[in-house]
Amino acid sequence: MAEVIAQEKQGSKQKKKMIRVDMTPMVDLGFLLITFFMFTTNFTKPNVMDLGLPAKDPNTLPTDHVIGDQNQVTFILGKDNRVFYHQSNQKDLNTGNLKETDFSGIKISKIISEAYKNAPVPKNFTVIVKPTDEANYKNFVDMLDNLAISKKERYGVTDIKPWETKVYKELTQ
Repeated sequence: MAEVIAQEKQGSKQKKKMIRVDMTPMVDLGFLLITFFMFTTNFTKPNVMDLGLPAKDPNTLPTDHVIGDQNQVTFILGKDNRVFYHQSNQKDLNTGNLKETDFSGIKISKIISEAYKNAPVPKNFTVIVKPTDEANYKNFVDMLDNLAISKKERYGVTDIKPWETKVYKELTQ
């Protein structure tokens, strides 16, 4: 680690000692400490949104629960930050029923609360979110945020149906 080199000066009675310190082990130790602290620290905290999922009851048989058209509102997330909504079934859905809104302000929360007020059975009211293939992840997160703001815990995320796709394509092209 350290070397002591003794040299004698010519014509002098005193011996001068030169000390040379080898810094290689200190550099190794520094890199080990830096590596240790980089691996043990968290650079960013992950942001997590809780999704309330129902528990699976092994005693129940699968049944089809039909939610009436007025007990639900369906949001279709499209491309270019567009969002459409309806409260129709397959027979009644057309370009006049599929309305468009956007994510600015509290428009979506207002639509959810209006549909909830008009629901015949409010305890069964459900919000259905159907992202298309062109929708982006930010819009989906914004939709979940709006659901949290409106305090509606009963919602579902599913694929868009072919009959909805047909009407959606007619409006977007």
